[in-house]
This record gives sequence, structure tokens and C-alpha cells, in this order.
Amino acid sequence: MKFETPEGANPIDRMNVVGRAHVRIDGPLKTTGTAPYAYEHHREIANAAYGYVVGAAIGKGRISAIDLTKAKAAPGVVAIVTADTAGKLGKGNFNTVKLLGGPDIDHYHQAIAIVVAETFEQARAAAALIRVDYARAEGRFDLDEALKTAALTGGDSDDGKPAVDRVGQFDQAFAAAPVKLDAHYSTPDQSHAMMEPFASIASWRGDELTVWTSNQMIDWGRGDLAKTLGMPKNKVRLVSPYIGGGFGGKLFLRSDAVLAALGARAAGRPVKLALQRPLIANNTTHRPATRQHIRIGATKDGIITAIAHDSGSGDQPGGGPETAVNQTKKLYAGANRMTSMHLAEIDLPEGNAMRAPGEAPGLMALEIAMDEMAEKLGMDPIAFRIKNDTQVDPEKPGRKYSERQLVRCLEDGAKRFGWSQRNAKPAQVRGGRWLIGMGVATAFRDHMNMTSAARVRLGKGGIVTVETDMTDIGTGSYTIIAQTAAEMMGVPVNAVVVKLGDSDFPVSAGSGGQFGAANATAGVYAACVKLREAVAQRLGFNSADTMFEGGKVRSGNRSADLAQAADAGELVAEDKIEYGKLDKTYQLSTFGAHFVEVGVDAYTGVIRVRRMLAVCAAGRILNPQTARSQVIGAMTMGVGGALMEELTVDTRFGFFVNHDLVGYEVPVHADIPHQEVVFLDEADDKANPMKAKGIGELGLCGVGAAVANAVYNATGVRIRDYPITLDKHLEHLPALV
Repeated sequence: MKFETPEGANPIDRMNVVGRAHVRIDGPLKTTGTAPYAYEHHREIANAAYGYVVGAAIGKGRISAIDLTKAKAAPGVVAIVTADTAGKLGKGNFNTVKLLGGPDIDHYHQAIAIVVAETFEQARAAAALIRVDYARAEGRFDLDEALKTAALTGGDSDDGKPAVDRVGQFDQAFAAAPVKLDAHYSTPDQSHAMMEPFASIASWRGDELTVWTSNQMIDWGRGDLAKTLGMPKNKVRLVSPYIGGGFGGKLFLRSDAVLAALGARAAGRPVKLALQRPLIANNTTHRPATRQHIRIGATKDGIITAIAHDSGSGDQPGGGPETAVNQTKKLYAGANRMTSMHLAEIDLPEGNAMRAPGEAPGLMALEIAMDEMAEKLGMDPIAFRIKNDTQVDPEKPGRKYSERQLVRCLEDGAKRFGWSQRNAKPAQVRGGRWLIGMGVATAFRDHMNMTSAARVRLGKGGIVTVETDMTDIGTGSYTIIAQTAAEMMGVPVNAVVVKLGDSDFPVSAGSGGQFGAANATAGVYAACVKLREAVAQRLGFNSADTMFEGGKVRSGNRSADLAQAADAGELVAEDKIEYGKLDKTYQLSTFGAHFVEVGVDAYTGVIRVRRMLAVCAAGRILNPQTARSQVIGAMTMGVGGALMEELTVDTRFGFFVNHDLVGYEVPVHADIPHQEVVFLDEADDKANPMKAKGIGELGLCGVGAAVANAVYNATGVRIRDYPITLDKHLEHLPALV
């Protein structure tokens, strides 16, 4: 199915099932422990051995010698694989550095060996017996130092973008502006810190490989694993039905899958492997740190006349930048604009996508800058944002937004949150020993259209089965896909069976970038359209006016049970959603507003979030219950980024020091006492047949700045360097007496 023109009325518009709150159909499996995660496929695998990864102990250099003698002689050891014995390996399209190091080492904790043994404990003990001698080389581990000579980059090298994007005459307009802001901001390296570690079980049958793994993008992972191992893609099967969190870290093939496959081949039996927690921060990808420079010029009445945003970040050679200027290109009006990025080559572990890459750290800076500018103008921060709203892409004024309800998000949120009670003068509101403040920030994230396919079957008893390699990373994919098929085929949700996360199924959009839900359900919609046609044909109905509802199929004055269509045998239909150029004609984006109230202890400087509100406009909400869960999880993640999350870099030896969940702090339930989420009514007919867009990343975008702005309103201390820890403002807090 090709989606090329705005969608008219269709069966989804009935919203008998879609758009209604529905409990997660995978919930009972997860709460009873019967949903198998990557490390738990015991029914499919017999006699599995255990793998344990050895990580490099240097940040840059070479292995000069590796002695496996004692490890090989250790109890229970079945096989040991290193770069010397693995054979020739390639590198996946989505990997920046090789996943098995040696003799050259690209970064700290790069995998250099897998030990396979009868038990996990034996594999771990044997791994400790491997002796590795290194020739350490000088590495580039200091981002600030590397950025001094970093080159400009335009993002993807194939997109033809100029190194600096300009609209109008920024320099002249900024110089002439009567009110100016010129400020620098920084965000740190962050870890995905998902609950389920990177884990895989690999099994060979002849020259065919099956890997049960934790991966968000099945087809990407399958292709890159085949390329890495130098084998045909059709000889590789990836299975990932349940994923215990990914946040972008599991978008790509990682060392657990590669080493499990190599270990299984060497051992001649299945191997299960989970990356130990201390390896995850350095061995896998992370959100790169940024250094951002924002300049805004405005008239005295608050109209932005000039805006510029430069961001610098670092990555391994061949990597890409953290695109923190994305939102600044489109969010606010302004005739004269300039955005740029600098990319430094550094030898820290690979940087890559983490929930809302680009916009999450970019809005952490931009939305502080907007508050700072509003203060300079003597304007309310919400009024300043509304004054600079735009209904067209500021860089391409001929392109309108398909839907843009930002102003309503801000206004409705302000009323609901009690913004009128906020004291514009900082450090004026106290509650006992607490300094109390409110903050706001805009949420913004583009919607992306991606081809997505599905297969649907109508079987005995009118049971509808959906098969697609779409994944569920804890987001509710099973449920919204079931709702889509139920709406299209006119059956209850419990008459739909959903099968996900298997490369034997049609290729979907996958989970990530908040593109998964809308595209995957649109692919199911397309397949169901074909199945409806097949049902109508078998029943002898006119497919043009056939209605599917209540388990019945109706055409004119004729009616039949849907199940009758399968009496002569199962019906199968497969299709995919493909997109034309509507996303070029219209700008497809999602919008929101985040409101936060904090308390800051006047004695200790400790910050406590008191309440949070998110108001979101993101197309049709397919399931308000699972969507709310997505947003409150993202809001919680935003609090972590604002107040505590930071991978600390040892610039001498090139590694993240706090590489476990003891040293890397994330929010807990006690940190977030009250969260509220509001979805505005919206059906975007230019997005897809579902008229839906993403929500999971919008819930994070802007949260950090809303927290930062609330802390400033509470204390009068402006902090531009995340995370906002008490040591950064304690000595500047208002006097106690």
C-alpha cells in the first residue's frame, strides 16, 4: 500500500478499539515470569554452554601478547575465542568500530575474548585466568580539548547538507538586535542503563545460525550479524519477542550476539551470553556529551530576529555527531538563522542513539536559553514562546506543519498546572526549609515515516493472527498491533494473536526514534486491507462496501460470520506501508509542553521534584493507557538527565569510571511523587492511515530544561551544565536569614 495523499475516512476512524485504553496483552506473561527474554529461551535450547566476555583493560593501543594456557585448563572450559582464532570478521553497517578487538584496541572494555564453559561461574573464573599484555598508546579522551580543533560536520555524509546551515543574515541581525543572549551549555555522556542487559543465545544447525537476542531492530541486526560473520543473510535468523528496555542502545548489533555466535561455533553447541553490567557502559553505545553555544537576538517586544545554535560532540573515527541542533532548525520563528555542529574524533567508547537523540540534549540547552531570553525581555516564558510560534518550517517557509498545537499545549498546561501562581522573581517562594519554583519547556520531536510490513492470517474460529518482526521494548507494541487488527477485522482484541520479533516475519519499521508505533500499525493496517478483500471475495461480497464489525461481515443486506471465511482453509494476506512525498510537502512533527515544580532545600541544596505535567499533541493516540506509560517513563528519564545521570570520564586512561548501577545513578520511585499526562485530540491525516505519530521520545524532550528552569525559579541560581547537582549551586543559594 502506498500512502501518497492525505487519508480520508477509514475503518480506524470508528475507534471502537483503537484509541481506547486497553491493558497490555503481554502483561500477564511478564508478571508471571513466562515471557521469555533473550537469556531465557530454555524450551528452544538444550545443553547450552555459558559465555563470558573479556573486555580490554586499556583505552587505546594493542595487545602485545595473550596467554590462554591457564584458562583453557580450567574446569569446565569448552572453548575460548579471540581475534586470532575467530577467523576473518567484517563490520556491520551500523557499527562504528569492530565488535571483537585485537590486536588493535579501539576503546576501553572492547571485547577481546569469549570464554565458553559448562557453567557461568566456570566461564567467569576461567576468564580471570587469561593474561593479556598491552602496549598502551596515547589516546584522545578529553572532549573539550578535542573540540578545539574539531571539524564542522553536516551530519550524514551522504545527505549533501552544508557544514553550516544558514537562513537570512544571522551575524548582521544578531549585531543589530536590541536584546541579546550569548550563552554556553553542556550535557554529559549518558548510559542507557536498561534493566535487561545485552544478552544472546546462539545456536548453529549446519551453516544456519539462530540467535535469540535483545534487539530493537531485527532486520538491521540480522543484516549486520551476517556481514560481520561473512555469511549470507538468509542463513541468519534473529528472534527477539520480549526486550527489557533498550532506549536506543539495542538498535544495533552488539558484541553479545557476535561473540555468542562465535562461541557456539567453536564449542559445537549452543551458547548463552549476557554482558556483565560493568561492561555495558564502555562496551556498548552511549549518548555522547555535548558542548553547545546558543545566541538569540530579539526586538524589545520579544520577536526573535536572530537565532544560532552550535553543538560540539565526539565519537570514534567514522562515527557521527550528536545532532543537538535539530529542534532549533524548526521550533521557533526567526528570519535569520544559523545552525552548525562540530565533531571531534576521540577514543572513548562509541557514541550513538539514545532516546530522542539530538532533541533530548539540544532542548536541554535551547529551552534554558529561551527562559533566559524571556527574563532579559521581562516577559513570561510561556508568552515569549507563544509569540515566536510558527505554523511553517522556519527554514522552508513554503512547507506548513501538518499539525502544530504547540500554543494549545502551553496554554492548556499553564491553566492545569497553576502557572499563574508562579512568582516571576526567583527565590521568592518558600515552604518551610524549601525554596519552591516552577519551570516550563517546550517538547518537540519530528515524526519519521518508515516502510513497515506485516502478515495477517484468518484461521478457524475467526482468530486473526498478526506476524511482523516489529519488537516490543516495553512500549506496548503487542497491544496496539492487536487493537489495529481487531478494529480492521471487526473482532475483539482477545480474538487476535500477535507474534513479534522474528526475522522469519515480514520486515517492520522496528522500535526506535518514536517511529515504531505509527509505522508498524500502518503496516498491519495495509495487510488487513488485503485480508478484508480476500474475506469478501471468498464470501462472495462486494469488497467496496463490506463492513467488518462484531465478528460479522456485512455487505448490503447480506451478512455472515467472519469465521465462515476460513471454513475452506486459512486466509493469509501480506502487505507493507510505503510512503510518497507528503512528508516533503508537509513538516510532520510532534509537540508538547512540560511543566515541573521543584523544591530545593535551603540548607543542603538538595533538589526534589514535587510534581510534573506533560501536555502532548502527537496525532491519534492509539492506546491512552500505554501511551501514558511511555510519557511518564520518559519524564522520569528526563529527571535523571537533569539531576543525576552522568558518565564520568577518566581522561588519563580513557574510560567511564562509574560503569555500573551503583555509580551511575538513575531516578527511583521516591524521586517522582506526582506525574500527570494530557493528550490533545489530534488525527494527522498527512502522517499515515492510522493518523498517528510517535509519543515515546516526545515525553523526554524538554524535561531536563523544565527541571533546570524550575530550579532557577526556586533559587535564582542559573546552572547551564548538566547534571544540576547541589555542588553547583549550594554556595550561591539565598541567605538563610
